[in-house]
Amino acid sequence: MQVRLFPDAAQQAALRATLDLCNAAADLASAEAFQRRVFAKQSLQRLTYGRLKDMGLSAQPAIHVARKVAGAYATLKANIRAGNLGKPGSKRRVKAESKPITFRRDAAQPFDDRCLSWQLTNHTVSIWAVGGRLNKVPFACSDAQLATLTVHRKGESDLVCRDGKWYLYATCDIPDVETKEPDGFLGVDLGIANIATTDDGTRFCGKGLNRVRHRNQRLRAKLQKIGTKSAKRLLKKRSRKEARFAANTNHTIAKRIVTEAERTGRGIALEDLGGIRDRVRLRRPQRVTLHSWTFHQLGTFVAYKAARAGVATVHVDPAYTSQGCSHCDHIAKANRPHQSTFRCTSCGFAEHADVNAARNIARRGVASWAAVSLPNAA
Repeated sequence: MQVRLFPDAAQQAALRATLDLCNAAADLASAEAFQRRVFAKQSLQRLTYGRLKDMGLSAQPAIHVARKVAGAYATLKANIRAGNLGKPGSKRRVKAESKPITFRRDAAQPFDDRCLSWQLTNHTVSIWAVGGRLNKVPFACSDAQLATLTVHRKGESDLVCRDGKWYLYATCDIPDVETKEPDGFLGVDLGIANIATTDDGTRFCGKGLNRVRHRNQRLRAKLQKIGTKSAKRLLKKRSRKEARFAANTNHTIAKRIVTEAERTGRGIALEDLGGIRDRVRLRRPQRVTLHSWTFHQLGTFVAYKAARAGVATVHVDPAYTSQGCSHCDHIAKANRPHQSTFRCTSCGFAEHADVNAARNIARRGVASWAAVSLPNAA
């Protein structure tokens, strides 16, 4: 749960000093871990605890810094194991493995209930800082967020500074909702021209989002050509703005899809598009569009919103869903003469191409759910 803090000038300076010290300490711990090849949480904590305390950290913040460093190396190891940094010997992988992990000045710092307490009725928090504990730091959130914090907040909260604004990311442990047995599936076809299309015929057009991206792409090219410090600052600011716009669009679409599935008692069938960027070969002008396509984020939003509503979600093989006829199952490349047109060369069935694909996905969703449910039934 993201909560905005509104510290006064003195509190803001104290928070800034705290985040600076924590990340400087994390750099020191990371260098020590890399040199000694000690990456386990407990071992790294024992190795660096005294030095972190000498830098001015209290006991709990020092422990959290050591754990943050250990977590960063665990993530690096997982990325290497998964091949996300390239093959052994590749330039990117060698660079990642050959030096210690460093932490940005604004990198998030976790706090537990010993160093951070919430006064939810007063909309304030009390938080440990370098110069002493800060009391009555105001925060703001919606009524729904406040209700979630009151009932479900548990564990750590991360202090984040982004664009000069201060936030707390509070961990909320929300119990699982029992998944309802679906009465059919709502097929969802993901695309670029239409971000999402359901088998009911609802299309979420991507024209507005693509227009924003193309405008930002042209502006990025100009700023990169200029290359000054102010141009780089603006590039960074614009990239975050575009990401927020895309995320908001995906949240809106995901909410509408889940609401419709819940209203009709159906599950949601999505395409499994993992690895599509590696499989697809496109001309240069189309590559930027493909690589800025946030299908994974949309799928993630749909999945977690569906889980909270008790709506079943399955991922199906997308192969030939755009070329197969949802009426007679005939598959042919000629069935789709145009991006938005589907016309079966066998039975003559015609429909919007994305709607036809969504219907194929819905049918595969039913088959996939049946295959998953059979062992349980037995």
